Parts: sequence; C-alpha cells; structure tokens
Amino acid sequence: MISIAGTRMQSAAVLWQVHEINRQPLALGGVGLANIFPVIILSLLAGAAADAFNRRRLILLTQTSLALLALTLGLLTLRGLTPLWVVYLITAVSAAVGTFDLPARQALVPNLLPRELLTNAFSLNSIAFHVGSVVGPTLGGLVIARWGVGAAYVINAVSYLAVIGALLLIGPVPQERALPAEGDGPAWSPRAIVTSVTEGMRFVVGRPVVFSSMLLDFFATFFSSAAALLPIFARSILQVGAVGYGWLVAAPSLGSAAVALVLSLRGTLRRQGRVLFLAVTAFGFATIVFGVSHNFWLTFAALAATGGTDTVSTVIRNTLRQLQTPDRLRGRMTSVSQLFFMGGPQLGEFEAGLVAQIFGPAVSVVTGGVGCLLATAWVARRFPQLLHYDGSEATLAADTVPATQASSD
Repeated sequence: MISIAGTRMQSAAVLWQVHEINRQPLALGGVGLANIFPVIILSLLAGAAADAFNRRRLILLTQTSLALLALTLGLLTLRGLTPLWVVYLITAVSAAVGTFDLPARQALVPNLLPRELLTNAFSLNSIAFHVGSVVGPTLGGLVIARWGVGAAYVINAVSYLAVIGALLLIGPVPQERALPAEGDGPAWSPRAIVTSVTEGMRFVVGRPVVFSSMLLDFFATFFSSAAALLPIFARSILQVGAVGYGWLVAAPSLGSAAVALVLSLRGTLRRQGRVLFLAVTAFGFATIVFGVSHNFWLTFAALAATGGTDTVSTVIRNTLRQLQTPDRLRGRMTSVSQLFFMGGPQLGEFEAGLVAQIFGPAVSVVTGGVGCLLATAWVARRFPQLLHYDGSEATLAADTVPATQASSD
C-alpha cells in the first residue's frame, strides 16, 4: 500500500510535468505509448521468467530497480535536467522493469493461500492498491503544489523500501516451476523460451472463458481510458489547480477501495459472468458522465464510479484466470493478460489524446464511453461462455497439468 501510494504519486506527477512542458493533448498521449511499448515487446518473456525462476526473488530485483529509476528521475527534475524525451525515456524503462514485476507478483498470490480464499485475497489486494492510489495522488497534488514534481519522484523512490522489506519478511515461498521440454536446453536458451511462450499462448487461446475475459478487458479500457486527459480537465474545464487535480486522480481509487472492501467481506460471488458484464457496462456509462460534466463534484463522483465498477470487474477476472490456470503456467497466463489489461488503457490514453487533439477532451471521453458499451455488447454476444460463467466451475486446467518441479527459495 505504501509503495503503491508512491507509484501513483509519480504517475500523476509525470502527467502534470508533461503537460507543463508541452500543453498539447497529444503529448499526454505519448506517456501511454512510453508505458505500453515495453509491455508489448517484453510481456511474454516476463511471463516465462515468472514461471521459470523464483517469483519472490524476481520481484525483489524489479522493485529495487524501480526505486533507482524513480530516484534518478527525481534528481534530474530537481536539477532542471528533464526535457520531454528524458521523461518519456525513464517512463519507458520503468515500464519495461514493471513488465517483469506484474506476472511474478500476481502469480505469487495463489502460492500463499488456498484457492477458496482467492476472491477475498484479490479483494484485499485491491483494497491495498486503491487505498494507496487514493493517498498517493492526493498527497501528490499537495507535494507538487508545495515542492514540485521532483519531490514526488523522490518520495516514490523511498516508498519502494516498504515492499522490499515486506518481501524479505515473507521468507521462502514454494512454487511449481515449469521445466524445459526435453531437448530444449536451459530455461533461458532461445529454443526453451520459444517453447515456453508458445505453450502459454496456446493455453490462453484454448480457454474461451480466460481469453474472452482478456478481450473484454482490452476493449473496455481502450475506449474508456481518459486518465491522461485529467490535467486538461483540472486546468481548463474545472479550473481546480494541482490540488484539485490530485483529488480527481484519486477519485477512481476511492470508489475502488470502497467496493473492494465490500467484496473482501462477502463469500464467493455467484453468476460472476453476468456481474462482470454489468460492471463493465456501468463503467462505460460513468465515463460518459465524466465527459459531459463541468461540475467538480459530479466529475469526482463519475470518476469514483468508474473505479468502483472497474474493481468488481478486476476481482472477478483475476479470480477466474487464476482458478482456470495451473501454477506452472500462471506467470505466462498473466503475461498474456498483461498485454490486454495494460495495452488497453495505455493505447487508449494515446487514442484519447489524439481524439482530444482533433475534437476536444469532452468529445474524446464521451465517445470513449460509447465505444466501451458497444465493445461490451459484442463480447457478450461473441462469447456466451463468459456471460454464463458462474464462479463455481471446477478448475479446468487441473487435470491437464504435466509434471512440474516444486521448489522454493
């Protein structure tokens, strides 16, 4: 939670800094491109790493690297050495490191507790994420107003010490590791990597419920990703300044934390497929309200609603995917998923910036919400398996897991 607060503070600060350097909406969309290109290039490799190597050690390495990158950006900014290309470059390198962090982090969760507690676990994980996401941008607005964006980056660098310390306290975590196929050589030989990545992609495509949940994630977030335009709304439409901007960035996470708390206290959800589609539909409508609003509190409420509905969707999707995937494939499944759930919003931010550049920010957000609704209807019609998913189904992959190697640190 502490580390996420720092990370979200930095994310808000990057957008604010880019808008200070270049006031064109397309410049804000460039942040999305800097974040997504490393994911597209490295995501499948990162999933293979999460299955082949110890996940806890891999997370320790990525978190340490991210702390050093945040510190570098902070020191350069404080010294006035951050032209736009430097901000983009460090953002891209950080995204590359984070690409290896996420599959290992999500795949580690099922190694820590029994499957019947996964929905509650992901809800609690979501609470920690979204509380940090409320605190981070809110404090970030105050920090930016008082000391500037450079201080926000330095604070983020220090915040990584919390997660590094937590990983050290956890101790060894047993996991199943994927063994290279006979004749493929060491785990990191080119042939073994190709075999490993191919196996992960074949698994995802062969599970309609898993694959369709990823498609829904991508299309919904691609059309409804307008977070990159918040500096424009804060400055030009709502006229609330840096502090108000911090609250707007925090609003989705405030709604998310409230919903995640409710989900963490209740049992397993039934009719999860229908609940999932209702949540994504509500997400699209809330995005439209955000786009047409000229009132700060209505905008705040609409953004909070996008966060709350997105949390329902995220918890269901994460639980579904983890339960339908054997441990030896979880890293690779998450890496494929990462292409969808990170590719959607990051490419969506560029699309939002491009449309805003041509037609204005309000049109960009409203048309994005409409696009989300149309995409949701298409996925529901194309993949009825997801619509009728109940949540009580057996783990389909359990009977097909080949021999694996159990290990810990």
